[in-house]
Amino acid sequence: MTTVVPEGAMAAAPVISAPKAAKHALTSPWASLAAVVLAIVWTVPTAGLLISSFRPETDVKTTGWWHVFTSPSFTLDNYRQVLSSGSQTNLTGNLVNTIVITLPAVIIPIFLATMAAYAFAWMKFPAKNLLFVLVFALQIVPIQVCLIPLLKLYNKPPFHLMPIHGGENPPAGGLYSVWLSHTIFALPLAIFLLHNFMREIPGELIESARVDGAGHVQIFSRIMLPLMMPAIAAFGVLQFLWVWNDLLVAMIFGQSTPPLTKALTDLTGTRGQDWPLLTAGAFVSMVIPLIVFIAMQRFFVRGLLAGSVKG
Repeated sequence: MTTVVPEGAMAAAPVISAPKAAKHALTSPWASLAAVVLAIVWTVPTAGLLISSFRPETDVKTTGWWHVFTSPSFTLDNYRQVLSSGSQTNLTGNLVNTIVITLPAVIIPIFLATMAAYAFAWMKFPAKNLLFVLVFALQIVPIQVCLIPLLKLYNKPPFHLMPIHGGENPPAGGLYSVWLSHTIFALPLAIFLLHNFMREIPGELIESARVDGAGHVQIFSRIMLPLMMPAIAAFGVLQFLWVWNDLLVAMIFGQSTPPLTKALTDLTGTRGQDWPLLTAGAFVSMVIPLIVFIAMQRFFVRGLLAGSVKG
């Protein structure tokens, strides 16, 4: 006996989209447990460092940070020593140097990369694709390969940004050499990321603006820049953290204005007698990047996800 199924009675199987499937996989109990375990493993060393920064020097040298739960003892002496103006381990000047180095080293690459990315994405000029490939290829060049050529370039005319034979009073151009170096190293990645984001913007939007009489300057300033803010913020956060935590470029080009990372390497003393102060110095160096990341977290996530999903 054959059963006749009325037309339309058989419903099609529900189709689960890729975003919903990914969300279901990532919100499973096992994924949540793995995230909790990773968060604990990542947080415990940082928590130990924070606790040690408030412990007396004798306790830090003799017992582990977990002993604070059985015999608590706290002090602010470590922070007083690294922040006091009369202390030999004062990091306030190095903190100011780091801020002065980081802000231009973030703003200058963004300023140049946005215009270059727009030119590669929406302007026509000879050998555009070849030039973009060359810019992309610069990302694989190790920084260490460029240090000696840049050092020689800065020492020769017309730059004269760094002293050739050192001296007690190095020129103020040391800041310019650090800014230029960070800009040079950041531009390939910045142009590549911002170019890919610009290419995701519908071409009809650009064509409609051209029909209304807008030129490249108006399109770039009034259309592209507002739409690119998430991507710019994402790269800005990455570049800020990179420059703030940099040590290699600072040791080569920033000898006249040593940043916080250089001071932290010298904080242990010649015989390591001051190494407990590293705990306080480390958190002094972490305060501003932590504030910047928390404040820009929403834009950072939007910038990372921008252009990843169409429709």
